[in-house]
Amino acid sequence: MPRKLPIIALAVLLCTTPPLVGPALAGPVTDFEAAYGEMYAAYRSALFATNSGNAEKSAAALAGLQSQWDALVATYGQTPPPLYEADPQWPEMIAEVSSRLAKASEAVGKGNLAESHETLEHVREAFSALHARNGIETFSDRMNAYHAEMERILGLDLSTLDAGAKQGILEHAAVLAYLAQDVLSSPPANAEGDADYAALSGAMKASVDQLLAAARAGDDAAIRAAIGGLKVPYSKFFLKFG
Repeated sequence: MPRKLPIIALAVLLCTTPPLVGPALAGPVTDFEAAYGEMYAAYRSALFATNSGNAEKSAAALAGLQSQWDALVATYGQTPPPLYEADPQWPEMIAEVSSRLAKASEAVGKGNLAESHETLEHVREAFSALHARNGIETFSDRMNAYHAEMERILGLDLSTLDAGAKQGILEHAAVLAYLAQDVLSSPPANAEGDADYAALSGAMKASVDQLLAAARAGDDAAIRAAIGGLKVPYSKFFLKFG
């Protein structure tokens, strides 16, 4: 499966290699990376919380995310960082994310955590589109590509696993295995020295390996169990490192 690679090797948000920028840009880029990284960590927490069924936890997580987003917008909303200063859709991205966060908070206030979670999922898409437009790929983008394929697998009809269905699952499993390898080939900077990285990344990889083995064997029960075992390892890994 081909993957879109950035042409310009400008290392960016949460990437593992130092940014290839001149001294004049190093400070502004680093400052933005730090602000974005804090905001995105709060975003992951909010996304996780709104999927937990706990309204109080969700409201607190969204408040934390809103605070981080407001701080980022105050600094960069009208003056994009060097990475995005030529992006004509920067203002639209800022407006879209701001609107999504407001809607997510409103949904939590009404007790609709599922709606809030779904609204936050679109925030991830907005950031991914921003990166794609500007020839940027981050660890989070690779995690998001994995997540998209995982959701396709979780949405499959497993009621009748005939030969055609099993072949389709095998193909999806192969794609997921490729995307998992893509994720793990370049760990994020904050993985260095963190004992949790090996355990959490290993658990996600093991879940994919189990699905691929079950799909190759054509074992109905093993396939269903393996698909049911995909989400939790990914979620735990995403919460801390994604």
